[in-house]
Amino acid sequence: MLNRRWAIACATAFYCVFAAVSGVAQDTSDSARRYIVDVWNTDTGRNTGGGLPHSTVTSIIQSHDGYLWLGTRYGLARFDGLRCELFHEGNTPGLGGAGVAKLFEDRHGSLWIGTETGGLLRIKDGQVKPLGIGENSPSNGAFSQRLVSACEDAAGAVWLYTADGQLWRHTETNITRFEFGLGRASACRSVVAEADGDVWVGAYWGQAAVPAGGTATNLVEHPEMQATLDYLLGSRLGGYWRCLVDGRIQKCRGNVVEREFGPYPWGRAMGAVSAACEDLAGNLIIGTRGNGVFWLDAGGNLSPITTAQGLPPGAVLALCMDREGNLWVGSDGGGLSRVKQNQFETIDETQGLSKNAVQSVCADAHGGLWIGLNEGGGAYYWKNGRVTASGRELGLVPTYVRPVWSIIADHEQNVWAGTYGSGLYAFKDGWFRPVAGPKQIHAIFEDRQNRIWLGTQEGLARLENNECRLVKSTDGVSIDEIRALADDSEGGIWIGSAGSGLSRYLNGAFQSWHAGDGLPSDSILSLYCDADNVLWIGTKASGLVRFHKNQWTRYTITNGLASDRITYQIEDKEGHLWLGSPSGIMRVAKKELNQYAAGATRFISCRSYDQADGLPTKECTMESQPGACLDASGKLWFATAKGLVGVNPKTLQSNPWKPPVIIEDVLVDGQPQNARPLRGEMPARLEVPPGKRRLEIKYTALNLSAADKSRFKYMLEGHDLDWKEAGNDRVASYTKLPPNTYTFRVKACNEDGVWNEEGRNLEILVQPPIWRTWWFLTLVSAGLLGGGAGIVHYFSTQKLQRQLERMRHQEALEKERQRIAQDIHDQLGASLTSVTMLSELVEGEKDNPEEVEAYARQIAQNTRDTTRILDEIVWAVNPVNDTLDSLMSYACKNMQEFLSLAGLQYRLDMPEQLPKLTLPPEFRHNIFLALKESITNVVRHSGATSVQVRVRLESGNLILEIEDNGKGLAEMDEKKLLTRNGVRGMRKRMASIGGQFSLVPGREKGTLVRLVAPLEHR
Repeated sequence: MLNRRWAIACATAFYCVFAAVSGVAQDTSDSARRYIVDVWNTDTGRNTGGGLPHSTVTSIIQSHDGYLWLGTRYGLARFDGLRCELFHEGNTPGLGGAGVAKLFEDRHGSLWIGTETGGLLRIKDGQVKPLGIGENSPSNGAFSQRLVSACEDAAGAVWLYTADGQLWRHTETNITRFEFGLGRASACRSVVAEADGDVWVGAYWGQAAVPAGGTATNLVEHPEMQATLDYLLGSRLGGYWRCLVDGRIQKCRGNVVEREFGPYPWGRAMGAVSAACEDLAGNLIIGTRGNGVFWLDAGGNLSPITTAQGLPPGAVLALCMDREGNLWVGSDGGGLSRVKQNQFETIDETQGLSKNAVQSVCADAHGGLWIGLNEGGGAYYWKNGRVTASGRELGLVPTYVRPVWSIIADHEQNVWAGTYGSGLYAFKDGWFRPVAGPKQIHAIFEDRQNRIWLGTQEGLARLENNECRLVKSTDGVSIDEIRALADDSEGGIWIGSAGSGLSRYLNGAFQSWHAGDGLPSDSILSLYCDADNVLWIGTKASGLVRFHKNQWTRYTITNGLASDRITYQIEDKEGHLWLGSPSGIMRVAKKELNQYAAGATRFISCRSYDQADGLPTKECTMESQPGACLDASGKLWFATAKGLVGVNPKTLQSNPWKPPVIIEDVLVDGQPQNARPLRGEMPARLEVPPGKRRLEIKYTALNLSAADKSRFKYMLEGHDLDWKEAGNDRVASYTKLPPNTYTFRVKACNEDGVWNEEGRNLEILVQPPIWRTWWFLTLVSAGLLGGGAGIVHYFSTQKLQRQLERMRHQEALEKERQRIAQDIHDQLGASLTSVTMLSELVEGEKDNPEEVEAYARQIAQNTRDTTRILDEIVWAVNPVNDTLDSLMSYACKNMQEFLSLAGLQYRLDMPEQLPKLTLPPEFRHNIFLALKESITNVVRHSGATSVQVRVRLESGNLILEIEDNGKGLAEMDEKKLLTRNGVRGMRKRMASIGGQFSLVPGREKGTLVRLVAPLEHR
């Protein structure tokens, strides 16, 4: 009762009461809210399957190409922000299997590795080279020889300091050994280089300098060094940091202390300095052996980062600040941690709220926030970092039936709270009082005319004279379960329902749109109408929708959003839409959304914030309005399932770093091709053997702030027509690429949409099979052309041959006709003429029987000769006789008859079987006549009593020899013999068929006639 009276009394000053009330107030200065810690180890890791080879991380560096290199007890690992790749003696010859104690990279990109067993390795251009440093140490045990500190001076020399006190200066030409406490135990071993060239060496008991160009004999101890030393760290801004065991932190330059930062803020028992680094502004970060990490800010204050912020327990062994501003912590048994500055503010149960989900939030004019909670959480008021009043003190008793799903402060700073089950409440006179009307309220909205509208389970309602009245439809439009409300410049009220689509109420009439009208879904969760009268619609499962001038544009996960469920919307003063979703809070530039609607782009850059950015959960609440608000300072507040989240868009720092893009490997049919070696580069050109079917290109982007939110585009020039949106996928696959030369291009952006447009390129030559090579195609083409030409030539030649054959045949026929005509004229004509003349003589001598008888005998002889000549002509013409056998049979028959009539003996020598050869008529005729002439000459002129005829076939020739035993050629002049008609005729006939004629003395005094006729072309 006392609390109630107190609240009523204080309400007379209206909202000033809340600044004085402190019943549930809590301090929000907890440093746990300043940092976000993510942890990777052998078992777990954000958005990865872990991947660390060992949970003890001893050393961390970021190399020039952007990778994070980790030294662990199980070896060397390379980390791209998403996954680790382990290097060992199995995949990197010469690396060995020892644990890694220290890593260092020089300005030339060489990686220096100090192993746990004392060996020191240098990796340059992908080649591992042992240096042999520490092998001759007089101290006991290889562990004491391990590398513990390294630096590079202004001249480019690398300084290496081992656990037993060996100090080495390494250049490309020589290695020089120094000594500082050799063999003397020390928990501190540090070597740092100043920009002016001096190198400082520190051990537990003291500090000394090696001047530029110094030798092993002139280490100069610090003249004012009286306290023992914990750590030395070179500064990127010049000078160096010094941590002293007596509890002081100093910034020094040479022998001069430039600034004192006071004593250690942690205890000494378990707080020795074990690691240190600088942030991007040059501020010191210290890792301890038992009290976590301490970050020095610009004001000189050290903020702790401990297990309370999520840092794993155990000694901090390594610290590294990457180029994006992330702090990486390696711990003993705790794996790898990433620490980021938290830019979001969270109001939850630690500041007086109940543990219930925040359902609604609204800012008032006094810098305070009204907060509605679900499941009986009631309403709260928050101001100046503390909850100053709750529903219990203000009359809105938190019960299960009174979850506050909607709360606003109107233009007169009246507060209205809509509950799910108990209706509307008005805050008056310091007390929440019920207002008659619908019991289930999802949305409360004040339009530009300062009218209060309510979205209820029963439909649209309006607040009039402090009464809640349902707006009834006069045109039969039914709208219930209203989830969202908005207004436009014309005074229209836009209404989004759970299942009835989109409606607009203006001048007492409703107009509706449904899924069939272009609206992608009838289930609407949020509405917002901007200054340009563009209506933005958040759906339950169909993404964000833009509606302007009857044009619909839809944005989904496919176009770049993080979720297709849009629970609430709000616009900041920087031109961005902020969207609540189950996958985090999304920020999208309205300009980019409008460009997409105009067709100027096909993808939108959407920044999604979740636990990795400091949110207590990525789940934003839904089915309530307002779910987000903008306060007077420009800060945005969002309702989530685990508290209220705030951020100032003006001071929100984006990641400006363009992530380096690296092509890590190429697989052809599953087999690696030129995998990127340790510290090496992929070749600029890759050849794919012929006949391979599948090409896979693995790439990554070194975005260490949010590797899981990187986005990629790639294109295979010569194959793809445009860039392909790959999201966060890191493999490009192609199948059955035609032989050609391609260029694979890939580029990436970070979580804030900053693109590395240069990206990375790789030329890929897909070799053709042998039958598609240029020389093979040239040979085949030449062969085809030659073959085609040969075929054309063959058929043309054949055609010409046939034409020529026909012409030859025609010519032969003409010759044969001429020969027959000539024979008929010469022989038959002469015989018939002789018969005619003898017949006339018979007529004249008819009275002289003796003369008639003589003439008659002569006529009979001539007639027989004519018959014989005609028989020869017919034989020569008949094609049946066009054979060698027929020729010889006919010739021998005539020769036998003629010699028998002449009374000469003859002998015929002839092969038993003659070859079956076809002979042309002219050939047969000339052979026959030459043979006949030879026999006739024997009978008429030789005076022989016998004749021998020999027929032989030799070397493709037909040889006929006619030899008699007559008087021979001795009595005849050779020249005169050659002029005789018979001899001249035989020679001419043999020459006409390509043969030979010879007339020589016989073996037995007589004459030998040789006729040689070729048969090979017949």
